[in-house]
Amino acid sequence: MTSLNAELRALNEARHRHIPAEMRQVMDRANHELADSGQAGRALAAGDRAPHFTLPSATGATVALDQLLAHGPVVLTFYRGAWCPYCNLALRALQRHHTDITARGARLVAVSPQIPDESLTLTEKHGLAFDVLSDLGSDTAKQYGLAFDLPEDLAAAYDKLGFDLQRVNDGHPRTLPLPATYVIDRDGVIRWAFVDTDYTARAEPADVLAALDGLG
Repeated sequence: MTSLNAELRALNEARHRHIPAEMRQVMDRANHELADSGQAGRALAAGDRAPHFTLPSATGATVALDQLLAHGPVVLTFYRGAWCPYCNLALRALQRHHTDITARGARLVAVSPQIPDESLTLTEKHGLAFDVLSDLGSDTAKQYGLAFDLPEDLAAAYDKLGFDLQRVNDGHPRTLPLPATYVIDRDGVIRWAFVDTDYTARAEPADVLAALDGLG
């Protein structure tokens, strides 16, 4: 089976052929600056205690981390939004492994800064069987050390691409989370972490399953 990140690389190569060169330069420069900032190294990592949160789901329910942990470990993944094709590919890959995750007694939950209506559309479109939560203003992402602000030229490029982050992020158009996935044990301790400044990279589902297997 093709790895998720191989699929992501193929998607990136295909998209770059259709994005104007000037816009690609803006994206590449922003990516390098974010990588050079060292933010990924400052985000929460294995051994840290996971900050608790209570967030609205796509279906109108309220989901709290401590409630999830009462039933077993949690796989927590942060994504940028339904407008991001790399996020959609990663969420579909997690959905394909959802049964494997739940078979290990874990709950999978995804968090983005977009409004619940956007999350609901995403959930229905991709048939997601796990909770998709709205972190408006990225307050939870900030607690995990993941939130960052897009530079103005990249935000303008996203506007030209029609992403309308002003609307889907409820007035917080420039704040997004780094791609990240955490495996949190029942005691609320992060036991495995994937954090990357590269928005085209994601945690491999096989690595997530291995981390769950290692919880004992």
